[in-house]
Amino acid sequence: MTTGKNGITYADAGVDIDAGNALVDRIKPAAKRTDRSGVMSGLGGFGALFDLKSAGYEDPILVGATDGVGTKLRIAIDTGLVDGVGIDLVAMCVNDLICQGAEPLFFLDYFATGKLDTDTAARIIEGIAEGCVQSGCALIGGETAEMPGMYPDGDFDLAGFSVGAMERGAHLPAGVQAGDVLLGLGSNGVHSNGYSLVRKLVEISGLGWDAASPFGDGTLGEALLTPTRLYVKQALHAIRAGGVHALAHITGGGLTENLPRVLPEGLGAEIDLNAWELPPVFRWMAETGGIAEAEMLKTFNCGIGMIVVCDAERADDLAALLAEAGETVSRIGTITDTAGMAYSGKLL
Repeated sequence: MTTGKNGITYADAGVDIDAGNALVDRIKPAAKRTDRSGVMSGLGGFGALFDLKSAGYEDPILVGATDGVGTKLRIAIDTGLVDGVGIDLVAMCVNDLICQGAEPLFFLDYFATGKLDTDTAARIIEGIAEGCVQSGCALIGGETAEMPGMYPDGDFDLAGFSVGAMERGAHLPAGVQAGDVLLGLGSNGVHSNGYSLVRKLVEISGLGWDAASPFGDGTLGEALLTPTRLYVKQALHAIRAGGVHALAHITGGGLTENLPRVLPEGLGAEIDLNAWELPPVFRWMAETGGIAEAEMLKTFNCGIGMIVVCDAERADDLAALLAEAGETVSRIGTITDTAGMAYSGKLL
């Protein structure tokens, strides 16, 4: 090897490999917290290994899900309150997996930024690890991409990927029929959908992110960054108890668009809007923007983050089981033999 003049380096182009290595070292303890049966390798390899047999599966079907956090990230970036968006990222993926009847097994993240700030990235990934711990899946890998010129200073983007499994024949939805009961599980707030409209409403209100929240404790930014609720362990418990025919994660499209996704052709649902109390954040948004009830129902979760469709004879027992597991459970309606969504009562 010859010695020549010192030329331009990768760091001169804006990519700091040493910072990336420091980040991996810092997040290893967080990833270790998520370890579970089936994990065969830790961070640092070219790929991650997972042993389905060791995880307890005999004839497994794999289920994959991917998602992001959407423009909720804009609030996190602008306020510097980035610790919860990793939980959001995990929740958006694993809450979908459980709707197929699958147990989330492992998770991988993709974090992209213009210039890597090790502390910010570590806080985000530690949040991802916390979401994995809460949902019982392992953080087994990911990608940190430092891409100068692609993102303005301080900006970043997140995507997540999760794989779950179920035994063959255990998939959901299955057996949904007229007369089934709808159990609504309470949300933690807006969760991670509709934030382009949320940010527009904050602009209309004239409030800053550091203003006192008009609908709860803390600042407006803190309140709107409340992490998405994880329903995985509770829902798995209910599925294994028997009588669950379907689960609907109430994300983009609200109640109006998401519940029909799990209904067989020709069936519909009737929902009693008086069965639960609309959380203050949604009332504030509706009043700030003069938003019609129908628009609220097809944009936001409106206080119901997951719907359990269950056998009528099992509804009371499942409601009690879910409440004991920490859920706020409301009996919000039934499946009907008429296609479409029907609402009774008044949300606003």
